Amino acid sequence: MKTKIVVEPWATSAAGRAGIGRLAGDAEARACAEMMSSSDPWVFFGRTFEQCLARVTNPGGEVWVAREDGIARGFIILVLQGAFVGYIQVVCVAADARGSGLGSRLVRFAEERVFREFPNVFLCVSSINPRARQLYERLGYTLVGELDDYLVRGHSEFLMRKSAGPLAEFRPESERGERASCLLPAGVSPDGGDELPTKM
Repeated sequence: MKTKIVVEPWATSAAGRAGIGRLAGDAEARACAEMMSSSDPWVFFGRTFEQCLARVTNPGGEVWVAREDGIARGFIILVLQGAFVGYIQVVCVAADARGSGLGSRLVRFAEERVFREFPNVFLCVSSINPRARQLYERLGYTLVGELDDYLVRGHSEFLMRKSAGPLAEFRPESERGERASCLLPAGVSPDGGDELPTKM
């Protein structure tokens, strides 16, 4: 049985170009690091531009950038190795794009990407960010556990998970012999490749 997952385009601009694609070079990495270092929870935790840039450019993560007319409006970093494979490490949305649904669309995009290969998506959310935790709960994430004093004393990180089923029963898309029929955001190829030129 084929699964159809629909992820709507997140924006329509005057030029009609919006989509999600892989991080495109140093200038975009620096723009993402600036967005991150000027946003909570990273401001609260005292993360510098250099620390954020190191996170964005770390080869251990997949960085996907939401763009409108070629400008980064938000991004997500996925970690597809280690103990919590399928971990959403960072979700960051530009200040003037918050509340537009872009964060939810980035998370759904990450889920689509992860669920092709793994049965679980994990993320952590800080106790200082209750609105984000509520969002993740609305998106179907459940609390796995609380990490007290994990980043700073007096605050917790909540580990959350969304699951497609037990690991022992899961077969990656490549082993199922079928592809999920997907309508991805404009500009994204279904094989997870770089952004494609697509008009909306």
